Order: sequence, then structure tokens, then C-alpha cells
Amino acid sequence: MSDLLRIAHRAGNDLERLAPALASGADLIEADVHSHRGRLEVRHTKTLGPLPWLWDRWYLVPASDPRLYLHGLAEALPPTAHVMLDLKGWHPRLGARVRDVMAVAAPGIPYTVCSRTWPALHAFDGLGHVRVVHSVRNRLELRLLLRRLRRRTTWGVSIHRELLTPARVQRLHEHAAVVMTWPVNTPEALAQVRDLGVDGVISDHLQALGATAA
Repeated sequence: MSDLLRIAHRAGNDLERLAPALASGADLIEADVHSHRGRLEVRHTKTLGPLPWLWDRWYLVPASDPRLYLHGLAEALPPTAHVMLDLKGWHPRLGARVRDVMAVAAPGIPYTVCSRTWPALHAFDGLGHVRVVHSVRNRLELRLLLRRLRRRTTWGVSIHRELLTPARVQRLHEHAAVVMTWPVNTPEALAQVRDLGVDGVISDHLQALGATAA
């Protein structure tokens, strides 16, 4: 798998997963960033309004549990780690706030930002040490992104695997240097996306895929 960028899915959401992810050969450590009550929280779980819980598709956790904040993640990253921050939600200043926190916590350190909320990515225009990735989950977003890319290019595109065809990957490469995809958690999925011509895979099981490729 050495010819593909390897992105460790959600590995930055828990500091205990950083070392195993890097040991698996990850090129990027993905982390999810939410703006909540004036702070930038690193988590994939979502709030339940006034209820004292955070939820994901398969589980609930108490809202009172300790939370990881973006400045804490940035300060904990090993010198060789490169983080990809997936900006979640529609907060109008999310991108700018992430940019400002990273400027203090990791000044000048290269990192990548990714989001389905594309306006949030404008905050990183002109920053040479930040790579920008536009994320796409459904067919409508794909159509809108292709229209958007006629006016401006981007470093990368992250697109759900079910939307990929060789023709679409080729078309995206006209406007983006890197096309990455998710989820890629099995050898069969890895073989499929290799044939499609992608440049990177986002996986929960990089170590297993690396062993299979080797």
C-alpha cells in the first residue's frame, strides 16, 4: 500500500490511538473537530441538545466525560505526525477558529483540513502549510463540487467509495492533485479503489490492509 496515502480514520479523536496509528504506517491522522459552546472539541460523537449524552450510530456516552480539545491534540502530536482535521457542522466561524487555534498550538506546522461544509475551508486560503480537501458524501454534493471546481482548484477531494468510477476519478484529477476515498476497510475494497486510480485511502484498519498489500 506504499503507493497510496494512508489516512487513519478517527485516530486523532483519542490520544491513545495516535501511537498505534503511526505504527500502522499512517501518513495522515484524521480527527473530527466540532465547535461547541465556544470551544473546539475533537470527537466524532454528536450532541443531543439539552440531554446529558453524546451519541454516535452505535452508542451513547455521558456528556460529562472528559473531552479532547483541538489545542490538546495539536500539542500531543509527535513531530513526525501529520493531522487531517475534518471540520464538522455549520458554525460560521469554524474554519477561522480552527486556523487561529492551530496558529497558536502548532505554529507553522503543516496540516490538512477537510470538510463537507466547503465555505469553512475559505479560512485557509493563502496558507502554504495547510492542504485543503473538499469532502463529498452523496451525488448532489458531487455535482455541486464539480461545478465549484470549474472556478477554483483544490489540493484534494475526499469522496465516498460508492460514488467512484474511473471516469469520475479522472475528472476530479483535472482539478485536484489528490483523490482519496472512504471507507476502505477490507482487502476487497482496497483492490477495488486501486483499480479506480485513487491516491489515498481512509481506513479504520490500516495495519490489516498494510499486511495484505505486503
